[in-house]
Amino acid sequence: MDKIFMRGLEFYGYHGCLPSEKVNGQRFLVDIDLYIDTAPAGKQDDLQKTIDYGKVYQDVKATVEIERYDLIEAVAENVADRILANYPVGKIRVVILKPQAPIDGKFDTFGVEIERGKD
Repeated sequence: MDKIFMRGLEFYGYHGCLPSEKVNGQRFLVDIDLYIDTAPAGKQDDLQKTIDYGKVYQDVKATVEIERYDLIEAVAENVADRILANYPVGKIRVVILKPQAPIDGKFDTFGVEIERGKD
């Protein structure tokens, strides 16, 4: 299966279990893989035969920036659910990174990665 990928999407959201995370918010990074047969679009050079990743971006942005969750696992699940429900993808991979997690220590990022498919 082919894939369309989106890397390093950056959003500001209010996800976390701590009160400060819910008030102050923080930066989140998102990577998406959309598994779809791209041959029809490639052969016919037709946007209608593929996925408009600009629209997907706006859906991911709405999920991360407008909605609020305690867990990044919930953010990932809701991103996956929204994309699977609205686009002709067979499978999706979602990575949510939380580089400013409120952890006392030195680190690059914390995150979660999920893969979901249509039944």
